Amino acid sequence: MTGQYVDPRAGRETWSVWVKAWMGRQSWADGTVEAATTAVESVSWVDQSIRSVKPSHVQGWVSGEIKRGLAANTVKTRLNYVQMAFRAAVSDRVIPDNPASGVKAPRSRRQDAAMKLLSVAQSRAALDVAGDFGPFIAVCLFAGLRLGEAAGLELGDVNFLARSIRVARQVQGSTIKTTRVVPPKYGSERTIYVPDALIETLAAHVSDGRITEPGETLFANPLGQMWNRNSAGEQWRRIRTAAKLGDDVTLHALRHTFASNLIASGCDVVTVQRALGHSQPSITLNVYSHLWPTAEDRTRAATADFMSQVAADADSQRTGIGKPQVRGLAQR
Repeated sequence: MTGQYVDPRAGRETWSVWVKAWMGRQSWADGTVEAATTAVESVSWVDQSIRSVKPSHVQGWVSGEIKRGLAANTVKTRLNYVQMAFRAAVSDRVIPDNPASGVKAPRSRRQDAAMKLLSVAQSRAALDVAGDFGPFIAVCLFAGLRLGEAAGLELGDVNFLARSIRVARQVQGSTIKTTRVVPPKYGSERTIYVPDALIETLAAHVSDGRITEPGETLFANPLGQMWNRNSAGEQWRRIRTAAKLGDDVTLHALRHTFASNLIASGCDVVTVQRALGHSQPSITLNVYSHLWPTAEDRTRAATADFMSQVAADADSQRTGIGKPQVRGLAQR
């Protein structure tokens, strides 16, 4: 009568069986499938029937993931996929209620505390010890490319005359076996306008590597293969150790540093969004809002400028400089 009836015989199949069928019906990108698979396979009720899972089971699993040392954001992402699966089960009348609906995700660190940005000295140190991996580091630091986007660059993506780089693909996968070239994230296709110095760095790299065909990979490892998450990450760990950057500074910090420089230079949110390849300005604000001047900062700066003008006008009154203009203005 209410439309809320669930057949008691439903939900008998195990979580692993049901969730595998549910994931097979999704039209997700490979990266999303990989993340969702990791999440749904990490739960403690894999071999239980889906209808037997209780809120206490879900909360216990979340607590266990935290105790294992996983980052709060990682646990939150995994919980999102699990909650999504349970919501789908409720919609399909497999279970009457979502046992994960009231489970709290762990608190993440504030962006301004968690985000690592490289100083000028640290950036210089990283480039000095990068060696042949230097041009790869440069496009991440001075063009804001993600690891996969930099790995997927081809010679034809660099317009040396217009001083721009086109992001048209990305490399996914952590090993040589799993590496594949796919389109960039939704909304991430973009053209980035870069300084002369970066173009000169890439031109020297192209010349040294004898890269001549537009479709050739711009950055390849010593074996001639594209960089992947593991191999590029290994290079970065070598660089950050030699440059004494700290183990908590990831390769993605180069992209954050690029964004922070745009904001510090006065770029608005839409400009930063387009340079980073975010699909929505809200994404940019969620990540980098703490880097923009606050209302208090803008009020203080604006009033300081006005106050200095008033003080300068007072000085001119005392010295006689500008008095005719002031009197004329008063008379008008």
